[in-house]
Amino acid sequence: MDETFMLMLSNLLHLHNSLDPATSLLSSTTTAAAAASSTSSATSSTSLLTSSSAAPLIFFTLSSLLSFLSASKQKSSPSSSAAAKNDAASASATAAASSSKNDAASPSSDYSVAAFRALTTEHIWSLEAPLREAHWRSLYGLSYPVFTTVVEKLKPYIAASNLSLPSDYAVAMVLSRLAHGLSAKALASRYSLEPYLISKITNMVTRLLATKLYPEFIKIPISRRRLIETTQGFEELTSLPNICGAIDGSHIKIGNGKLKHVSLNQNQYRCKYGYNSVLLQVVADHRKIFWDVCVKASGGADDSAHFRDSLLYNRLISGDIVWDKAINVRGHHVRPYIVGDWCYPLLSFLMTPFSPNGAGTPAQNLFDGMLMKGRNVVVEAIGLLKARWKILKDLNVGINHAPQTIVACCVLHNLCQIAREPEPEIWKEPDENGTPARVLESEKQFYYFGEGLRQALADDLHQRLSTR
Repeated sequence: MDETFMLMLSNLLHLHNSLDPATSLLSSTTTAAAAASSTSSATSSTSLLTSSSAAPLIFFTLSSLLSFLSASKQKSSPSSSAAAKNDAASASATAAASSSKNDAASPSSDYSVAAFRALTTEHIWSLEAPLREAHWRSLYGLSYPVFTTVVEKLKPYIAASNLSLPSDYAVAMVLSRLAHGLSAKALASRYSLEPYLISKITNMVTRLLATKLYPEFIKIPISRRRLIETTQGFEELTSLPNICGAIDGSHIKIGNGKLKHVSLNQNQYRCKYGYNSVLLQVVADHRKIFWDVCVKASGGADDSAHFRDSLLYNRLISGDIVWDKAINVRGHHVRPYIVGDWCYPLLSFLMTPFSPNGAGTPAQNLFDGMLMKGRNVVVEAIGLLKARWKILKDLNVGINHAPQTIVACCVLHNLCQIAREPEPEIWKEPDENGTPARVLESEKQFYYFGEGLRQALADDLHQRLSTR
């Protein structure tokens, strides 16, 4: 008999003695150990049968039942024990295999297709809207509705590429890289994919953003409705009429390792701040939305050279862009113009300050202050761009793919601004320390007309504000 049965039987005997002390199931000299022997069992049975109380019969019946159950258990215990051992071994092996598998997959378990699908179809909708958008923004740099907009617009092109990953998952992966500045190697470890595949997907998605979505979300404000809205927005900010945009450049840092395949002089990428870069040029409206983007110069170039090499400059010089809005200021025919700092040339369609150090007349200094106030819009736009898409703080893609990656981030920036996404803390750009741009011989007529126009705007502004 096993120990459990012995203990149960002993308890029954002691209970019987307490209920029927006149009839003892055990002799006074019998111990608990002797009760398990056959001799003691026979004696106990005889005492039970000769008892005058009903209690001994009840306990004898219970004891017999327990004895039968115990015997049945002992017969089946060898096979059961073996089966139990086999089950335990099997469970242990399964657990070990599962543990091993989980350990191997643990770095990517939160970033698998299944985890992403659960997030998009279940978890995301269990959250309140503000929490849902904040959570998605922390992962991919933009809210869930904006994310779905990007996916829907890129999905046909990604599907046509026969990519083995779902379109939304591929887009999410690339957005995660752009938003957090992760390298292909770091992302490969997270998603359990090869680095070359991460680079391939990144190049595909950024190329689609920079080509397919660029015409839709980065547009020159030529339509009269948008032009009026933009010029009025700038006028409320600066008191200067007909400003349609603010221009500025920004150096996008690139790692030294990304220049190893450059066949020409690598020093051309060394910018004035001491690191390797490519130069970004943008024009923004009053809402900090870019309406022109150009990435054609290495970091060693200056803003004026980059501007002259841009398509925007050639279109403005040739008169290809027709602004359907003109006003008269002190006899000058003023069409919409953009504003920039002294690193750009003064032209009829580009107003710059009179002096970088406030050495002009009161009217000129007032004009400079208001012009730089309007120009500050594009500075803030670039700060938001780099704050949202941290990959632009230290670009970790190949130099050949740098322009499309930068332009893709500009497209995403516009999507965020149009959707009125919360603006993060602005990335602070280094203070501008460039020299005033010289005027080319081919620009002289535009320069002279711009000089007269700038002075007329300054005098008109001074008169209007001084009489208030």
